[in-house]
Amino acid sequence: MPKPLRKAVLPVAGLGTRFLPATKQMAKEMLPVVDKPLIQYAVEEARAAGIEQFCFVTGRGKSMLVDQFDVAFELERVLTERNKAKELEALREQALPPGAIVSTRQQVPLGLGHAIWCARNFIQDDPFAILLPDDLMLCDVSCTQQMAEAYQATGGNVVAIEEVPKEHVSRYGVIAPGATQGNLVEVKGLVEKPPVEKAPSNLTVIGRYVLMPEVIGHLSKFEKGAGGEIQLTDSMAKLIGAQPFHGLRYQGRRFDCGDKAGYLEAQVAFALSREDMAPAMQAILKKYA
Repeated sequence: MPKPLRKAVLPVAGLGTRFLPATKQMAKEMLPVVDKPLIQYAVEEARAAGIEQFCFVTGRGKSMLVDQFDVAFELERVLTERNKAKELEALREQALPPGAIVSTRQQVPLGLGHAIWCARNFIQDDPFAILLPDDLMLCDVSCTQQMAEAYQATGGNVVAIEEVPKEHVSRYGVIAPGATQGNLVEVKGLVEKPPVEKAPSNLTVIGRYVLMPEVIGHLSKFEKGAGGEIQLTDSMAKLIGAQPFHGLRYQGRRFDCGDKAGYLEAQVAFALSREDMAPAMQAILKKYA
């Protein structure tokens, strides 16, 4: 029986340069989609999968990410005095229990693999999820919950995958696929940002992972890969053959909120998905489209 999946690591040390000047003082993960910041969507997605402990791998000036999930006593008092019951309930729902969140610093940007290595003392010998908040998921069933169910079924590593046009594979980690069973694809190999002519498929890894703790041992070697960075993909590839490894064709839609166009599309899609916002968004679209 696989160990329960209770931990999640969120790498949030990036500078968000593509959104300057908006991110000059504000962490990019605090950019709102409708009325929630990206970081909150990621945490809520993980909590829906039974995740109980969170580690934010942060950089300088990013304490607001942890503060987002703290208790805001002054604000709660004002809302209580003004009888803002709905707003007060929403605020209390997002607060995490005491001890549920920790943060650690990635002082130097050496790559995603290095960011995960920075969380090694949090991970210890437990399986863990990784969520990249830039990838915003719109799913009927939490994407991380789908990943957790796949992990329980396979007892090993699981990465969320999706097909992209062949000419775009050099932007992603790409899997060499094996046998397919339902939504699960056996992973025979992994390569980070391959040239189009060398890509083993057009099945790419997105920002959702469930990994076994043995990946930390490989990351600890600090081997540099694509772009001169310590790539998570390279260390994951070394688990193939030693442990079960599958790609999951998740059910839902991904929005790349590290990109301005993807971020704007997410605003539209998430507003249209909500009963309280859909009529207004539809009217706006008719006005401008």
